[in-house]
Amino acid sequence: MADILIIEDDPEMGQLVRDFLKKEGFSVQLCTAAEEALVLLESEKYSLILLDVMLPGMSGYETCAEIRRSQDIPILMMSAQTDEDSKLLGYDTGADDYIDKPFSVKVLTAKVRALMKRKAPEAAGRVLSGGGISLDTASRRVTSGSGELRLNAKEFELLQYLMEHMGEAVSKEELFNAVWGADCFTEPSTVSVHIRWLREKIEQDPNSPKLIQTVWKVGYRFGDGI
Repeated sequence: MADILIIEDDPEMGQLVRDFLKKEGFSVQLCTAAEEALVLLESEKYSLILLDVMLPGMSGYETCAEIRRSQDIPILMMSAQTDEDSKLLGYDTGADDYIDKPFSVKVLTAKVRALMKRKAPEAAGRVLSGGGISLDTASRRVTSGSGELRLNAKEFELLQYLMEHMGEAVSKEELFNAVWGADCFTEPSTVSVHIRWLREKIEQDPNSPKLIQTVWKVGYRFGDGI
Protein backbone atom coordinates (compact mmCIF):
# COMPACT_ATOMS: atom_id res chain seq x y z
CA MET A 1 0.00 0.00 0.00
CA ALA A 2 1.29 3.48 -0.93
CA ASP A 3 0.74 6.39 1.45
CA ILE A 4 -0.35 8.80 -1.27
CA LEU A 5 -2.09 8.47 -4.64
CA ILE A 6 -1.46 11.41 -6.98
CA ILE A 7 -3.97 11.96 -9.80
CA GLU A 8 -2.33 14.49 -12.13
CA ASP A 9 -2.37 14.53 -15.95
CA ASP A 10 0.69 16.81 -16.29
CA PRO A 11 3.63 14.34 -16.27
CA GLU A 12 6.19 16.97 -15.28
CA MET A 13 4.11 18.27 -12.38
CA GLY A 14 3.14 14.77 -11.25
CA GLN A 15 6.72 13.53 -11.23
CA LEU A 16 7.96 16.66 -9.44
CA VAL A 17 5.41 16.27 -6.64
CA ARG A 18 5.95 12.50 -6.45
CA ASP A 19 9.73 12.83 -6.19
CA PHE A 20 9.52 15.53 -3.52
CA LEU A 21 7.06 13.58 -1.39
CA LYS A 22 9.25 10.49 -1.67
CA LYS A 23 12.17 12.53 -0.34
CA GLU A 24 9.93 13.48 2.58
CA GLY A 25 9.52 9.78 3.40
CA PHE A 26 6.14 9.01 1.81
CA SER A 27 5.45 6.11 -0.53
CA VAL A 28 3.69 7.50 -3.60
CA GLN A 29 1.82 6.19 -6.63
CA LEU A 30 1.12 8.42 -9.65
CA CYS A 31 -1.60 8.06 -12.28
CA THR A 32 -2.63 10.47 -15.03
CA ALA A 33 -6.38 9.87 -15.34
CA ALA A 34 -9.33 9.62 -12.99
CA GLU A 35 -10.57 6.40 -14.56
CA GLU A 36 -7.24 4.70 -13.87
CA ALA A 37 -7.28 5.95 -10.27
CA LEU A 38 -10.80 4.67 -9.61
CA VAL A 39 -9.77 1.19 -10.74
CA LEU A 40 -6.77 1.32 -8.39
CA LEU A 41 -8.96 2.39 -5.50
CA GLU A 42 -11.06 -0.76 -5.86
CA SER A 43 -8.13 -2.93 -4.80
CA GLU A 44 -5.53 -0.64 -3.18
CA LYS A 45 -5.59 1.34 0.09
CA TYR A 46 -4.10 4.82 0.43
CA SER A 47 -3.78 7.27 3.30
CA LEU A 48 -4.36 10.37 1.15
CA ILE A 49 -5.23 11.41 -2.42
CA LEU A 50 -3.74 14.42 -4.22
CA LEU A 51 -6.30 15.25 -6.90
CA ASP A 52 -5.89 17.66 -9.80
CA VAL A 53 -9.09 19.46 -10.85
CA MET A 54 -8.41 19.71 -14.59
CA LEU A 55 -8.19 16.12 -15.82
CA PRO A 56 -8.93 14.47 -19.18
CA GLY A 57 -12.22 12.58 -19.09
CA MET A 58 -13.72 12.85 -15.60
CA SER A 59 -12.92 16.15 -13.90
CA GLY A 60 -11.41 16.34 -10.44
CA TYR A 61 -14.79 17.38 -9.02
CA GLU A 62 -16.54 14.37 -10.57
CA THR A 63 -13.74 12.10 -9.37
CA CYS A 64 -13.94 13.46 -5.83
CA ALA A 65 -17.70 12.91 -5.69
CA GLU A 66 -17.29 9.36 -7.02
CA ILE A 67 -14.64 8.50 -4.42
CA ARG A 68 -16.82 9.93 -1.64
CA ARG A 69 -19.65 7.53 -2.53
CA SER A 70 -17.68 4.66 -1.03
CA GLN A 71 -14.54 5.92 0.75
CA ASP A 72 -13.46 8.50 3.30
CA ILE A 73 -9.83 8.89 2.23
CA PRO A 74 -8.49 12.42 2.83
CA ILE A 75 -8.55 14.32 -0.49
CA LEU A 76 -6.39 17.37 -1.19
CA MET A 77 -7.37 19.15 -4.41
CA MET A 78 -4.79 20.92 -6.58
CA SER A 79 -5.91 23.54 -9.09
CA ALA A 80 -4.99 26.68 -10.98
CA GLN A 81 -8.63 27.73 -10.60
CA THR A 82 -8.27 29.90 -7.52
CA ASP A 83 -11.64 31.67 -7.46
CA GLU A 84 -13.92 31.18 -4.46
CA ASP A 85 -16.64 29.33 -6.37
CA SER A 86 -14.17 26.72 -7.62
CA LYS A 87 -12.87 26.12 -4.11
CA LEU A 88 -16.35 25.87 -2.65
CA LEU A 89 -17.30 23.37 -5.36
CA GLY A 90 -14.27 21.32 -4.37
CA TYR A 91 -15.34 21.25 -0.73
CA ASP A 92 -18.94 20.52 -1.68
CA THR A 93 -17.92 17.45 -3.69
CA GLY A 94 -16.01 16.12 -0.69
CA ALA A 95 -12.49 17.57 -0.73
CA ASP A 96 -10.83 18.03 2.65
CA ASP A 97 -8.55 20.85 1.57
CA TYR A 98 -7.49 22.83 -1.51
CA ILE A 99 -4.13 24.13 -2.70
CA ASP A 100 -3.64 26.70 -5.45
CA LYS A 101 -1.27 26.10 -8.36
CA PRO A 102 1.51 27.04 -8.55
CA PHE A 103 2.31 26.04 -4.98
CA SER A 104 5.28 25.67 -2.72
CA VAL A 105 6.16 22.00 -2.21
CA LYS A 106 6.83 22.82 1.43
CA VAL A 107 3.30 24.16 1.85
CA LEU A 108 1.98 21.08 0.05
CA THR A 109 3.87 18.80 2.41
CA ALA A 110 2.54 20.70 5.45
CA LYS A 111 -1.03 20.26 4.20
CA VAL A 112 -0.44 16.56 3.49
CA ARG A 113 0.95 15.93 6.97
CA ALA A 114 -1.85 17.88 8.66
CA LEU A 115 -4.55 15.97 6.77
CA MET A 116 -3.00 12.58 7.44
CA LYS A 117 -2.60 13.38 11.12
CA ARG A 118 -6.20 14.55 11.55
CA LYS A 119 -7.56 11.59 9.60
CA ALA A 120 -5.82 8.92 11.67
CA PRO A 121 -8.47 6.31 12.52
CA GLU A 122 -10.06 6.39 15.94
CA ALA A 123 -9.46 3.45 18.25
CA ALA A 124 -13.18 2.81 18.65
CA GLY A 125 -16.34 4.19 17.16
CA ARG A 126 -18.91 6.18 19.10
CA VAL A 127 -22.49 7.18 18.44
CA LEU A 128 -23.41 10.77 19.29
CA SER A 129 -27.08 11.73 19.53
CA GLY A 130 -29.04 14.95 20.03
CA GLY A 131 -31.87 16.89 18.48
CA GLY A 132 -33.04 13.91 16.47
CA ILE A 133 -29.58 13.56 14.89
CA SER A 134 -27.42 10.45 15.27
CA LEU A 135 -23.73 10.48 14.28
CA ASP A 136 -21.65 7.30 14.11
CA THR A 137 -17.93 8.10 14.23
CA ALA A 138 -16.88 4.63 13.02
CA SER A 139 -19.07 4.37 9.91
CA ARG A 140 -19.19 8.19 9.50
CA ARG A 141 -22.95 7.97 8.94
CA VAL A 142 -25.32 10.71 10.07
CA THR A 143 -29.03 9.97 10.30
CA SER A 144 -32.20 11.81 11.28
CA GLY A 145 -35.88 10.94 11.29
CA SER A 146 -35.92 11.47 7.53
CA GLY A 147 -33.10 8.99 6.90
CA GLU A 148 -29.39 9.26 6.19
CA LEU A 149 -27.92 12.73 5.67
CA ARG A 150 -25.22 13.14 3.03
CA LEU A 151 -22.48 15.32 4.53
CA ASN A 152 -19.11 16.06 3.01
CA ALA A 153 -15.98 15.38 5.06
CA LYS A 154 -15.69 18.83 6.63
CA GLU A 155 -19.41 19.06 7.41
CA PHE A 156 -19.19 15.71 9.20
CA GLU A 157 -16.18 16.78 11.27
CA LEU A 158 -17.79 20.10 12.21
CA LEU A 159 -20.98 18.37 13.32
CA GLN A 160 -19.01 15.76 15.26
CA TYR A 161 -17.01 18.41 17.12
CA LEU A 162 -20.11 20.44 17.96
CA MET A 163 -21.97 17.34 19.16
CA GLU A 164 -18.99 16.30 21.28
CA HIS A 165 -19.29 19.72 22.96
CA MET A 166 -23.09 19.77 23.09
CA GLY A 167 -24.49 22.80 24.91
CA GLU A 168 -21.12 24.58 24.89
CA ALA A 169 -20.31 27.78 22.99
CA VAL A 170 -17.47 26.89 20.60
CA SER A 171 -15.50 29.70 18.97
CA LYS A 172 -14.88 29.82 15.23
CA GLU A 173 -11.15 29.68 15.91
CA GLU A 174 -11.54 26.51 17.98
CA LEU A 175 -13.64 24.90 15.26
CA PHE A 176 -11.13 25.87 12.59
CA ASN A 177 -8.19 24.46 14.53
CA ALA A 178 -10.07 21.25 15.36
CA VAL A 179 -11.34 20.54 11.84
CA TRP A 180 -8.80 22.15 9.52
CA GLY A 181 -5.81 22.34 11.85
CA ALA A 182 -3.86 25.30 13.18
CA ASP A 183 -1.16 24.64 10.57
CA CYS A 184 -3.65 24.62 7.68
CA PHE A 185 -3.40 27.34 5.03
CA THR A 186 -7.14 27.52 4.35
CA GLU A 187 -8.85 30.78 5.36
CA PRO A 188 -10.59 30.60 8.80
CA SER A 189 -13.66 32.25 7.22
CA THR A 190 -14.43 28.89 5.60
CA VAL A 191 -15.95 27.81 8.95
CA SER A 192 -18.96 30.08 8.40
CA VAL A 193 -19.44 28.75 4.87
CA HIS A 194 -19.43 25.12 6.01
CA ILE A 195 -21.75 25.87 8.94
CA ARG A 196 -24.21 27.36 6.44
CA TRP A 197 -24.01 24.23 4.27
CA LEU A 198 -24.40 22.02 7.33
CA ARG A 199 -27.50 23.89 8.50
CA GLU A 200 -29.07 23.46 5.07
CA LYS A 201 -28.78 19.69 5.50
CA ILE A 202 -29.77 19.17 9.14
CA GLU A 203 -32.10 22.05 10.08
CA GLN A 204 -35.83 22.11 9.33
CA ASP A 205 -35.47 25.85 8.67
CA PRO A 206 -31.83 26.85 7.97
CA ASN A 207 -32.79 30.53 8.29
CA SER A 208 -34.02 29.93 11.85
CA PRO A 209 -31.67 27.20 13.11
CA LYS A 210 -32.57 25.21 16.21
CA LEU A 211 -29.74 22.66 16.25
CA ILE A 212 -26.71 24.82 15.47
CA GLN A 213 -27.21 28.24 17.01
CA THR A 214 -25.00 31.28 16.54
CA VAL A 215 -23.47 32.63 19.74
CA TRP A 216 -22.95 36.34 19.16
CA LYS A 217 -19.28 37.37 18.90
CA VAL A 218 -18.18 33.85 19.89
CA GLY A 219 -19.13 31.11 17.44
CA TYR A 220 -21.68 28.31 17.56
CA ARG A 221 -23.45 25.97 19.96
CA PHE A 222 -25.17 22.66 19.27
CA GLY A 223 -28.20 21.66 21.29
CA ASP A 224 -29.37 24.79 23.06
CA GLY A 225 -32.52 25.17 21.01
CA ILE A 226 -33.64 21.51 20.92
